[in-house]
Amino acid sequence: MEYVKTPEQVKKIRQSARILADVLRKLQKMARPGVNLLELEEFAQVSIREHGGKPAFLGYKPTGARKPYGYALCTSLNHVVVHGTPYSYALKEGDILSLDLGVDWQGGISDAALTVGVGQISKRDEELINITRRALENGIAQAKPGNTTGDIGRAIEETAKRAGAKVIDGLTGHGVGNELHEEPTIYNFGEPGEGELLEEGMVLALEPMICFTTSKIEQLSDDSYATMDGGNSVHFEHTILIGKERAEILSQ
Repeated sequence: MEYVKTPEQVKKIRQSARILADVLRKLQKMARPGVNLLELEEFAQVSIREHGGKPAFLGYKPTGARKPYGYALCTSLNHVVVHGTPYSYALKEGDILSLDLGVDWQGGISDAALTVGVGQISKRDEELINITRRALENGIAQAKPGNTTGDIGRAIEETAKRAGAKVIDGLTGHGVGNELHEEPTIYNFGEPGEGELLEEGMVLALEPMICFTTSKIEQLSDDSYATMDGGNSVHFEHTILIGKERAEILSQ
């Protein structure tokens, strides 16, 4: 199947994901009250290049975007779900910030995201972060040979539903590795046994985006997407490799 990566491709993606995980961990620690989003962007650009990689998002034009993306890092605040652009904003106590980053190392591409609370956050936002992290873990647990993308989507959706939350409509996970966004599309909902069959050697980016109040989004003028009702949203993502029996998380 065309989705299956060669050992040489996997080697490059693996190194890309190591760089990504290191930079993303450091960005997470930096996200404190008073820190400017542009400082995070500068750190991401410099750090990726110091590791010998290239920012995979910089100059990339995702489906539906009006123009190519001009930054290395996506910084999505509070009700912004994805593709938030860094601007001159000092983080405030109580913000929640989603950091989404992609790295290209010698043609091997990885993609990961996390949401961090800035200082003391509300119990509700803390709960939403935990739900979304758990949804990603449950989706990854279904990512094994013989299962399908529908098994992954069902696990993510059911995790959200059981907790009284909603998966965001219209945004999905995807294949990754040679390009930033590849087939198959991985919906955050689905039916067991439906969708694409998973095989050893596939590399996927799973990314639940979850909100308590709505599943509906709108595109803003900077090409980011935000919840229709202004409710806060959380985003977690890992690049994974389908192994013989289970998935290996590359971006941790």
